[in-house]
Amino acid sequence: MDTEYHLDYDAILKTVCKADVIAFRFVTVPMRLLIDNRFTEHDPPMLKLVPPAGSAEERFKSLKKLRPRFRLPQRISAIWWPRYINGVVESGIWDAIVQRNIDSGFPAIAGQCDELLRELRRMERMEMVNAIGGEGYRTLWPAGRS
Repeated sequence: MDTEYHLDYDAILKTVCKADVIAFRFVTVPMRLLIDNRFTEHDPPMLKLVPPAGSAEERFKSLKKLRPRFRLPQRISAIWWPRYINGVVESGIWDAIVQRNIDSGFPAIAGQCDELLRELRRMERMEMVNAIGGEGYRTLWPAGRS
């Protein structure tokens, strides 16, 4: 799966480094990683796993609930990640996410990033186990009898 799609890593890195709000959509994990890089003296940037939104309007509404003291951004940049979670790390994109948040003046956020990465990996493993075991998935062919 990790070699089937061409990704423009430079464009993704540029988005990670410049966009106010980003939603990562992973194909191996049902949740989205929502990153709101905006901050104030009292409000650090936000990184949070959130359920998929049914529409852009729904995502904006959920962001407003999560960050009520911030105005709605003009846009939420969406990044579709068709590879495994480790690909985000191996490509350097995860380090860019972490560094941008540390540079905001909230170094403790690095620990939160570590926790999120562990959770994403755990969720991915569970999805793989479920897919192999058929939990929440349907097979294309009927199971053969032995």
